[in-house]
Amino acid sequence: MPDPQPDEGSFPPLRDIIDRYELRARKSLGQNFLLDLNLTRRIARAAGDISDCTVIEIGPGPGGLTRALLDEGAKQIIAVERDKRCLEALKELRSAFPDRLALIEGDALKVTPQSLVGETEPLRIIANLPYNVATELLFMWLVDARRYLSLTLMFQKEVAMRIVAAPGSKTYGRLSVMTQWLCETKLHFDIPARAFTPAPKVTSSLVGLTPRPHPLAPADRKALTAVTVAAFGQRRKMLRGSLKSLGCNTGMLIEKAGIEGTRRAEELSVEEFCRLARVYAELGKT
Repeated sequence: MPDPQPDEGSFPPLRDIIDRYELRARKSLGQNFLLDLNLTRRIARAAGDISDCTVIEIGPGPGGLTRALLDEGAKQIIAVERDKRCLEALKELRSAFPDRLALIEGDALKVTPQSLVGETEPLRIIANLPYNVATELLFMWLVDARRYLSLTLMFQKEVAMRIVAAPGSKTYGRLSVMTQWLCETKLHFDIPARAFTPAPKVTSSLVGLTPRPHPLAPADRKALTAVTVAAFGQRRKMLRGSLKSLGCNTGMLIEKAGIEGTRRAEELSVEEFCRLARVYAELGKT
C-alpha cells in the first residue's frame, strides 16, 4: 500500500509560515489572509465534492484554504498567485503533494482558468478573492460560466448581497441580473473581519454559484449589459427616462418588450431584462 499523504496538521502553523517568509499582507494586492482552520474547512466543504475535479484557487496567500482543499480530498488544485513571497511559502506544500498541487505565477485577471486544464476536465473555482478585483474577476468568469461545475467565492458582504439579491430589494442591481441570468446563487455564510490577518473593515460572505445548463432566458450578452447599465445607472428614474441613454427609440423599446415605462429598474425580473435586451438587439443598437 502507498504511504498515506500528509494532512493539514503535518505542516507548521500558518502564522509560523507568515513570519518565516515575512508575508505581511499588501493592500495593493487586496490581501487579507484567512488563518482560521475551521473556517477554511467550512469553505472547502461548501463547494461540495471536489474529489473528481480540478480546483482553481485564486490568491492562495500562505495556503490556509489550500491546505483545507487538500485535506478535503481535492483531486488537483491549481493555485494562481502573483505574489512571489507567497509562492515561495507554498513550495513546501507543493513538495508534499506534487501530483495534486500546481502553482502558477500570474495575475488572475490575465489568466483564464480554462487555459490551465484540458477542455473536458471538470472544473471548479474556490477562492478568497482579493477585494479590489473580485467583481471584475466574476464578470470575466461569467463569460464562460457553463465551463465550471461551480464557483465558491468569498466577497465583501455588500457585494455578496448584490449577487444574490431578488428584484424589489435595495441591493438588486446589474450584478444581480448578470449573475443570476447565468447561475443559480446561494449565500452560504458570513465570515467576521477578525478571522483575517489583517482584519478588514468589513464582514465577508461566501457565495456559491452553480452555472445553469442554459441562461435563464434568451438574450445577447452585449445587449443585456447595455440595458442593465442604462437602467441601473439612473435607478431612481422610471425606465422611460433611464433607458434614454441607450440612444434608441425608448418608447418603442418599452412597448415592444411589453413593460410599463413607469416602472424602475429594481422592479424588473431577470427575464424582463432579457426581454428588453432582445428587443434592443432587434433595434440594431448593440
